[in-house]
Amino acid sequence: MTGTTGAVAAPHFLATRAGEEAYRRGGTAIDAALAAAAALTVVYPHNTALGGDLVALVRTPDGTITCVNATGTAPAARDAEELRRRHGDRLPTRGPDTITVPGAVRGWAELRRFGAALGWAAQFDAAIAHAADGVPVARSLAAALVADQAELAADPGSAAVFAPGGRFLEEGEPLVQARLAESLRRIAAKGPDELYGGSVGTALAAGLQAAGCPLTVADLAGYAARVTPAISASLQGFRVHTSPPNTQGFALLRTVRALAELGSPDVPAHVLARLFHDGTRVRDTLLADPEFARTDVENDGFAEIVAELRSGAPRPAGAAATPSVPRGDTVGVAAADSRGFAVSIIQSVYDSFGAAVLEPETGIILQNRGLSFSLDPRSPNVIAPGKRPKHTLMPVLVTRGDDVRWVTSTMGGHGQPQIHAQVLLGLLGGRTPREAVSAPRWVVGPRAPGDRSDTVHFEADVARATVTDLEGDGFPTREVPPRTEFLGHTNVVAVAPDGSLTAGSDPRSDGSAAVVVPGTH
Repeated sequence: MTGTTGAVAAPHFLATRAGEEAYRRGGTAIDAALAAAAALTVVYPHNTALGGDLVALVRTPDGTITCVNATGTAPAARDAEELRRRHGDRLPTRGPDTITVPGAVRGWAELRRFGAALGWAAQFDAAIAHAADGVPVARSLAAALVADQAELAADPGSAAVFAPGGRFLEEGEPLVQARLAESLRRIAAKGPDELYGGSVGTALAAGLQAAGCPLTVADLAGYAARVTPAISASLQGFRVHTSPPNTQGFALLRTVRALAELGSPDVPAHVLARLFHDGTRVRDTLLADPEFARTDVENDGFAEIVAELRSGAPRPAGAAATPSVPRGDTVGVAAADSRGFAVSIIQSVYDSFGAAVLEPETGIILQNRGLSFSLDPRSPNVIAPGKRPKHTLMPVLVTRGDDVRWVTSTMGGHGQPQIHAQVLLGLLGGRTPREAVSAPRWVVGPRAPGDRSDTVHFEADVARATVTDLEGDGFPTREVPPRTEFLGHTNVVAVAPDGSLTAGSDPRSDGSAAVVVPGTH
């Protein structure tokens, strides 16, 4: 095992460093990805936390690719009628009514079963040290603290951690999370059940109930990750693998399938934009937990959109829509090694700092993923006890024959399928991982008041011909600064046909990428 070469890329350099150390201690790509994922819950708390979710793909040396879906469920006491009486037709953006059961830690335990070489506790070493000793506030976190001051100041737990002494921390100042460090130590020492029913879980549930959330110890103890085969589609001799519903992975595969039917991935920007807009339509209307509602997200309207693109028919304008801004909600870790393990992990608290509820006894931030549920009783995604909401997280692996070629992971909220598609097309076109994640990008969908469902936000350095093509097809466009986190950040590991590894981390984040060769430090 000590002879394993491994690559890892993450959106914070300290998380990447934790993954590197796991390789040097004899770990596999699974160990490296988990160490990075745990560290991120400390150094990037606006994006991920012990109180958040996880979706991952893991590839084992025998070529099997499996999805670990650790998306949280609605608490057993959630009552849709009560929520409608208090909130009308839509849940609030933050607060106790948006909290779902945390899934990430249970997801870590499931991932380990596929080939972790180091002990459970080893993946927590860096995270515990960073929480106890403190880390400098990163650029992305500092921006989130400015943007979310009002919500965080209103929550005593958040204010105590992020505004010690009454002033919010600024970039470079030390962030110390003593209570979180203790929770991490207990989970490291006693295993995942310490959160799912042990002393940490008991304290967490008690604190949330005091804050008005009905989550109980029984909700935590009864939670299980869903382990299923990945779903996939082919394009030009490659196979793209991702996560099935309740996640939006299907939207990427609809684009891949359409490009295959059109005969080439080399299509004008407006063709991609039409596919992106159509995938969003299906996600917003049909995506739900398949154990509660079975809908045909893979095929609904697919033949029609392909026929429309072949005919060159005019495109109807998009409707007015509610903005969806992927600000500080998600992290992605990519890892692969010379033994044949590969992992794409996506973790999230949904909005920046999730529900803006930090349970003070445990130091754990809770996600507001419940906001993704509908309160419309006619919706397949209507909230119900034990149900998982429609979900944005979607890891990706790409194979050619029996071999992994790329591991990709991205932040970007509802834009994740579109970001993955643009990065993958760059990789297929010969870009290196670094070039692919750094390239200018654009995303279809509402992100500001007044936007339509088909509004395109494009980075200022996107080619003018691309913008002209989009506008020529009737897409409203809005320019944003280049390399902005507003349009997500991505990490990629590439495995060449000879087995050599390269990696790239998005300059839109605070991350880094590394390849660890045996005997190097």
